[in-house]
Amino acid sequence: MNISFSLTKYYEKERFCSHGENKPKQTQQFSNLFLPFTFLCSIYNLAMQNWTIQKLLIWITEYFTEKGIDPPRLSAELLLSHVLQMKRIELYTQFNKVVTQEQLERLHELVKRAGESEPIAYLVGKTEFYSLEIDVTPDCMIPRPETELLVECAIEFLRTRPVGNLMAGSMMQKEEISSGARTGTQFVCDLCTGSGCIAVAIAKNFPNARIIATDISDAALKVAAVNVKRYQLETRVTLLCGDLFGPLLSQLDTEKFDLIVCNPPYVSDSEFEVLGKNVKNFEPKLALFAGTDGLDVHRKVIENAGSFLKSGGALMLEIGYSQGPAVRGLLEKTGALGDIKIEKDFNNNDRIALARKMPS
Repeated sequence: MNISFSLTKYYEKERFCSHGENKPKQTQQFSNLFLPFTFLCSIYNLAMQNWTIQKLLIWITEYFTEKGIDPPRLSAELLLSHVLQMKRIELYTQFNKVVTQEQLERLHELVKRAGESEPIAYLVGKTEFYSLEIDVTPDCMIPRPETELLVECAIEFLRTRPVGNLMAGSMMQKEEISSGARTGTQFVCDLCTGSGCIAVAIAKNFPNARIIATDISDAALKVAAVNVKRYQLETRVTLLCGDLFGPLLSQLDTEKFDLIVCNPPYVSDSEFEVLGKNVKNFEPKLALFAGTDGLDVHRKVIENAGSFLKSGGALMLEIGYSQGPAVRGLLEKTGALGDIKIEKDFNNNDRIALARKMPS
């Protein structure tokens, strides 16, 4: 809908309809959407309205629904709580609070940008991942809920003592798992760390983990450094700039890792063309695009992982929903990796490929 409408014509139509004429359905629908669009309309004086938190939540949610911003209500809450510097729950305990002119102007700009498909996480500078607040900028990909499964698999593996040559956690039968966590420091490598969300989540939930996280983007690593510092993990999480395993040599007190995790780019040529505007136009292509079939980075990781894993150590990779069979084939070809399993996410799509380093 074009929001650059004439207020004069609107009021004339309302006045005409109030003098005995039946209002057409279109007018009623227009009336319902009038206030949201006046908020967004640059020619409208925001001071003409007493904009309370309740009104703003309702009207911004309607606008986001119209624009296909998903989820509309949560997005409205996140923007409003960000501008007002309030917790989301406080929005509902202060429904009748009138928002200041300065706050309205700032909110106006953010709502407008969101309506043009700019991700909410970039607008507010943070997102939630594995119950942690993670800083994000356009220099790094926004963490997805599906990636939490990778963290769950990693933590389960680290918390479970291995039995013989079997891999612990979701990669073996529960009756084969002995009680108790692994003893001593567990060395973890996080490739393509981006915002550092995976490394931070693992370190926060498994105190014996010592993690080295790499990324080819120095700008993304600066964001990761903020998240590492936020949770006071500087002594346990080391950030290195470079391509995959490239910067790892002589960086830890071990030559091998107990666990390697990686959420690499895996968008193919054909998939990239049909991505939503909020992803395609705003998130870094370096963190998304991975060649014709989306497996360019997976190949590099799988080919080299065996050289960096201890015997019995695990490799865990996030994959695209249709990449399970292809990734399984790549893992099998190495000869060094076995006990291969593909885990499905909450949408029943292939999401995590797991394997372990076989004894020499």
